[in-house]
Amino acid sequence: MQRAQKVKANKIRFDWKSTKRWFRYKYLMLLRAKGGPSKVARGFSIGLAVEMFTLPTAGLAALLILPLVYLMRANLAGALIGFLFGKLIYIPLAFLNKQVGEILVPKPVKYYLIHISPHLPHLLVKFIRSSLDLLVGGMVVGAVLGLIMYFPVVLLLQYHANRRKEKRRLRKEQLLILDKAK
Repeated sequence: MQRAQKVKANKIRFDWKSTKRWFRYKYLMLLRAKGGPSKVARGFSIGLAVEMFTLPTAGLAALLILPLVYLMRANLAGALIGFLFGKLIYIPLAFLNKQVGEILVPKPVKYYLIHISPHLPHLLVKFIRSSLDLLVGGMVVGAVLGLIMYFPVVLLLQYHANRRKEKRRLRKEQLLILDKAK
């Protein structure tokens, strides 16, 4: 009985080394993706832009990632990383999204929402107006943020690729020197 419990306990234990290795492998796959750094950066920008207007749509905007990645020939893994990065920065940017949305959504639309729905509770109408501001502001801020973040991500990935090429070149030179010495 005790032996069976030990075997069961070993199966439950989480192996951090293999998880770390798996993440490292996926990271390297992302850096060496076909299409180069621009494809990965496009995916990152798409994921970040979509995240900025996901909250008011109750998560349905996340379904836009797949068609956008396909249409723009971007990297899906990069888009998912951008989407997760957007979750980290969403709260501070939500205030900016709301302000931009308040500026861009015309006043007649807001008044129309109030007058078209007299049977709806006031709190629900206020929630819809606020969500509309967040949605419109999030689309604008997300598009701008996606465009801005594209360039640093491309440069970072190109820097990493160039550094890797340089290391390989130096290693090859060292091997040639060692072969000549023998």
